Amino acid sequence: MFEMVVHGVTLDPVSQMPIVVLKSKEEDDVILPIWIGIFEADSILRELQKVEPPRPMTYELMKNLILQMGGVVDKVVISDLRDSTYYAEIHIIQGNNLLVIDSRPSDAINLALRFSAPIFVEESVIEKSRVPKPEEDEEKEKLREWLENIKPEDFEKGLS
Repeated sequence: MFEMVVHGVTLDPVSQMPIVVLKSKEEDDVILPIWIGIFEADSILRELQKVEPPRPMTYELMKNLILQMGGVVDKVVISDLRDSTYYAEIHIIQGNNLLVIDSRPSDAINLALRFSAPIFVEESVIEKSRVPKPEEDEEKEKLREWLENIKPEDFEKGLS
């Protein structure tokens, strides 16, 4: 497995849909873009920017519920990629029990950020999601180059 960090959230230049970009902590060339929903992207951005809502929003509520039930998010794992859909697991420690909860990656990432829990991606997911070589598909190569060259200031624009 690769341990990843949230490199940022940006917009797909073609579809205008949000993308959360995960980057390996150890290997610079391992990047995983995951297309997500607008509300999930907004929640990730709020957490990255440390903006506290006046009332608990969905992920703050989920965090509060987990904590009140004596649990903590230990880690999240992006576990599979099937038919262009990513799958994730939230690993919650509650006392001596490990609970593994099926999740969308955007929800898992949101909770990981709120618990400062590590984000892992299975090696098979990285392999399945690799962008082909330029001779295989020029458009995908352009996307790969764009993702690799994203700078921190690109994320400051937000989703407006």
